[in-house]
Amino acid sequence: MAGDSGDPTRIDGAVILVIEDEPHIADLLDLYLRQDGHRPYLADSGERALVLFAERSPALVLLDLGLPGGIDGLEACRRIRATSDVPIIMITARDDEVDRIVGFELGADDYVIKPFSPRELMGRVRAVLRRSARAATTTGPVVEFGGVRIDGERLEVTVDGVVASLAAREFALLWFLVEHVGRALTRRQILDGAWGDGWIGDERTVDVHVRQVRRKLGDDLPLATVRGVGYRLD
Repeated sequence: MAGDSGDPTRIDGAVILVIEDEPHIADLLDLYLRQDGHRPYLADSGERALVLFAERSPALVLLDLGLPGGIDGLEACRRIRATSDVPIIMITARDDEVDRIVGFELGADDYVIKPFSPRELMGRVRAVLRRSARAATTTGPVVEFGGVRIDGERLEVTVDGVVASLAAREFALLWFLVEHVGRALTRRQILDGAWGDGWIGDERTVDVHVRQVRRKLGDDLPLATVRGVGYRLD
């Protein structure tokens, strides 16, 4: 819900799962999230995180990749994504493009490198929550491309009658392309239009999500790459 702080971009009261094994970072995140009006729950391992996730049904997950034990951050993300499209922001000391790509392919919505600015991270939290809230209220007609059926009211995509499991961010990207069918869009236009102009990150994130959408929906989806520009849905 909207906060009473006078800031129209702020969303208060969200249950947020913080998965972080470094106590000082976990405590810092807890402090800033509470100051922003949210309800954080802390887990210091992947095992504990999955238990809390099932119990609390968070609106957002802040996930450290370097977790101890048998379930690291990537595995925790994989297991969460198997049952939920909840937004996930990965927090990690790994500043490597391969790790970022793997994280996005597993369904992460954003990626923050340690050390980070708590204020910037809170900005990203607010941006992701806004996108999630907007996706939940998106309405629109049903459109079909061959065997691919996209329902803007149900936020559902089926391929030959079988429901395709798209993350919220993937659906937002797809629906933005549907709204601009036939038009070549740059990566920046897709980022700003699908996920909000407050989104901070690499434009190549779009490429990762386009690959995921193509993989899940198959060849019936006429999603073309426009060289030197971006993408077009025909």
